[in-house]
Amino acid sequence: MDAPQRRETILSILKRGREPVSASSIAAEVGVSRQIVVGDIALLRASGTEIQATPRGYLLQSREEEGEGRLLYTIACRHTEAELAEELYTVVDNGAGLLDVTVEHPVYGQICGKLHIFSRYDADQFMEKLRQNNAAILCNLTGNIHLHTLACRSEEEYRRVLAELDKKGFLLKR
Repeated sequence: MDAPQRRETILSILKRGREPVSASSIAAEVGVSRQIVVGDIALLRASGTEIQATPRGYLLQSREEEGEGRLLYTIACRHTEAELAEELYTVVDNGAGLLDVTVEHPVYGQICGKLHIFSRYDADQFMEKLRQNNAAILCNLTGNIHLHTLACRSEEEYRRVLAELDKKGFLLKR
């Protein structure tokens, strides 16, 4: 298969479902290295295809689809690295999903990381990936202040998440 055919196959793989697909699993399916897939993804993005990288793999979908028909809200939070899992669990245990994390860096401006965390399993996978890569969390760059986009099924669910985050001291108040 030549490179254009391979990129079409990669798009087909990403279109199959709504869950992230790892570069390694794509590589196994198309018979190339993970690095080739990463390069192909970069070329697909450069051509205008909206492919999001999450901690669990790539997603082919727009921001609207990412929330799966849910209401999207942006919240401001502050917590330490040791409290990260508790923040993630608080959100998902109350029914919402975390789509991303954004920080305002004094030099680079806004930096956004895609999360796509909708369950404790997703949160645990994210925490494990941080541990495996000895990676710091983005909010370490900004005195622990950061934004999240939440995907909620209802305004009631959103208010419940806010109340629980506030109770635990994670919600940054105006």
